Amino acid sequence: MTDTAAPSTPTLGTALRRLYFTRFAFAIVWALVLFATSSLTGPVLTVLLVLYPLVDAAAVAWQLRAEGSSASPRIAEWINVVTSVAAAIALGIASASSIGAVLAVWGIWAVVSGAMQLVTALLRRRAGGQVPLVISGAISVLAGFSFALQGLRGATSATSVGGYAILGGIFFLISAIRLSILLRRKA
Repeated sequence: MTDTAAPSTPTLGTALRRLYFTRFAFAIVWALVLFATSSLTGPVLTVLLVLYPLVDAAAVAWQLRAEGSSASPRIAEWINVVTSVAAAIALGIASASSIGAVLAVWGIWAVVSGAMQLVTALLRRRAGGQVPLVISGAISVLAGFSFALQGLRGATSATSVGGYAILGGIFFLISAIRLSILLRRKA
């Protein structure tokens, strides 16, 4: 028999802290690879572009699993998972068209996933360490509009999404550190 009760706040906090550290590391490595291969197009760029939202979807799905059946912001998280998978598919298609198309798709995804991250962080504030993710979600929405505009104006470089990934990673790092402090205080 499995226990479907929600994990306690410290247990969820520990799981979120681990996830946030992992997401920070991935974002930094991904951005560095993007910058190092920025002159390449075709399959290398496509794989990088598709990988980022797929990892986002997997991380949010893992987060949902770690939460158990808690009354958390599950709808916002599931919307984020579905949106990220759809973005990965759309980015794969857009990368065969143009960098402008890629940035437009990335921008739409950033707006929706940022809004869902914002909602999730606001609803999860009792778990601690969520203020940086509230800020990150809001910045993602704004950056998304900027990417979409760049795409519509025919941008020829996708390296700006590397900066976006680094900034998002830094916010995950700050959240992980904040959760570490809160968990130590509760111990």
